[in-house]
Amino acid sequence: MSVIVWIVEGTWPACVDAARVHTPADTEPVLLHVSAPQAPGLAHGAYAGLLGRARPDRDPGTRVEHLAHAAGEQLLAGAAARLGRPCIRQERAGRVEREVVAAAEGADLLILARDGDRTHLGPRSLGPASRFIVDHAPCPVLLVWPESAPPTTTLPPPPPHPPHDR
Repeated sequence: MSVIVWIVEGTWPACVDAARVHTPADTEPVLLHVSAPQAPGLAHGAYAGLLGRARPDRDPGTRVEHLAHAAGEQLLAGAAARLGRPCIRQERAGRVEREVVAAAEGADLLILARDGDRTHLGPRSLGPASRFIVDHAPCPVLLVWPESAPPTTTLPPPPPHPPHDR
């Protein structure tokens, strides 16, 4: 069984726990972390635009890239330790939602957590990247709550008009 577990700061423990519970013990899941290129790109651009290109060795974008990679490695190490069984750690860089969908191609299961408004049930419990991933995943998706799900009393109200009969 091929399982991809999307590792994101703040929600990864729930995803790893779901992998432990919902996949066979002999499964070697892929723990996937994606670093977005926006912050290093902004730092590169700001340095080039404001301070010129005279000292490329002082470009803060390179440092930001290294910090993002190190943070991803730390998250993956923590996730692997929590999983407590053999796994593959994969770090990617690019548009997060597209990288996760691409990594899920050919997988049997993708595990991710809700990352939007987690105080209410409903579609707003997914952030933009997660919504894109759920809508475009090329495999089954296990969507978990990072903490206890809110009560059903938080469901949005029904529409004001009666449903159409077809």
